[in-house]
Amino acid sequence: MDQSKSPFDLRLQPLLADRSVTGASVAVLRNGSIEVAAAGLRDQNTAVPVDVNTVFPAASLTKPLVSYAVLQLADSGVLDLDEPLSRSIPAIVPDDPMSALVTFRHVLTHTCGLQNIRGKEPVRMYFRPGSWFSYSSLGFSLMQSAIETRTGERLEATVRRLVFAPLAMDSSSLEWCDRFLGNMASPHEAEKQIEMHRPPSANASYTLHTTAGDYGAFVAAILRGERLKASTWEQFLSANVMVPKGAIVHLDGEPSATEADIGWGLGWGVEPSRRTFFQWGKMSGVRAFVMGSLEHQAGVVLLTNSNRGLRLMDDISRDVLPGKHAAIRWLADNVGE
Repeated sequence: MDQSKSPFDLRLQPLLADRSVTGASVAVLRNGSIEVAAAGLRDQNTAVPVDVNTVFPAASLTKPLVSYAVLQLADSGVLDLDEPLSRSIPAIVPDDPMSALVTFRHVLTHTCGLQNIRGKEPVRMYFRPGSWFSYSSLGFSLMQSAIETRTGERLEATVRRLVFAPLAMDSSSLEWCDRFLGNMASPHEAEKQIEMHRPPSANASYTLHTTAGDYGAFVAAILRGERLKASTWEQFLSANVMVPKGAIVHLDGEPSATEADIGWGLGWGVEPSRRTFFQWGKMSGVRAFVMGSLEHQAGVVLLTNSNRGLRLMDDISRDVLPGKHAAIRWLADNVGE
C-alpha cells in the first residue's frame, strides 16, 4: 500500500475545516494502488492529530465485510443463501410463521421484513420476506447467530480467517481491542467529544474497527473479485432489489415508487447504471462512507469521528468517481446528522 502524499493530503484539512468535521482518514483506490490521507484530530480534548494508521469505528461498513464472509461460506457449501435462518437459530418471532421464512439472502438484501434497530419495541415482522427493501441492522445481528451455529466459531474468528488474514487487514477487528487505544479516533457530536463505544462482543451489523488503508484493501479485493466464485461476485454487486424512493427504512406497506438507479446486492448498495457499489456508516459521533466503481476499477473510503462526516462524501468522491451519484444524493437526504 502506497502511503506517500496524495492530492487529498493537500486539501483534506481545509475540507474538514469548511465542513466542521473533527477528523478523517481517506483511502483512494486507483490503477491498482491505494493511497491514504489523514487530517484533523483524533480527540478535541488532547488535539492529537489523525494519521494514516488511526483506527476508526466503522459502524455499518461492517455489513459488506461480513457479507463477503457469508458469500465465501456459501461458495464452500457451509450454508445456502436461500435456506431459512430458522434451520440454525430459534424462531425470530415465535408467534409469526412469516419469520421462519427469513433467509440469508433476505438479510443480505435488506428484504427480511424486520425493523432496522431492535430498540425498545418487540421484534416483529412488518412484511413478508422478499417483498421489498427496508434497511435492517437487526437482520444482520440475527444472521450472525445462524453463521456462528453453522461454523461452530465466533464471528470474529470466521471473519479473521476469511477476510482479515488473507487481505492483511492487521488493524481491523469486530471485537474491541485494547491494542487500538494508542491510535484510536474518539467520536464527536458537533465539536464535543463523547464517550467511546466499546462493544462487548462482535456484532455483524456495526462493530468493525479499522483503518482507511485496511478497508481500502478490502475494497480492492472486491473490485478484483477475489475469493468468490464469478457468479457469486456478480450477484454481490448486482441489484437484487431497488430501494424505495426517498427512504432507507420502509416498513408499512409496499412502496409506491423506487429509486431509479439505487438498488441492493448481496450486502452492498449499488448504482446499476454506473456499476458502482456503496455503503455508509452511522453511529453517535461517527460517520463513514465507501464507494467503488467496477467500470473504473477505482474507489474511495472515508472514515470520520464526527456526526458531520458525511458532508465530505461528494468532495472526496469527485476526483476519483466523477459525475453525479444517485447514492450520494440519497444518503445526503436520508442519513441525518
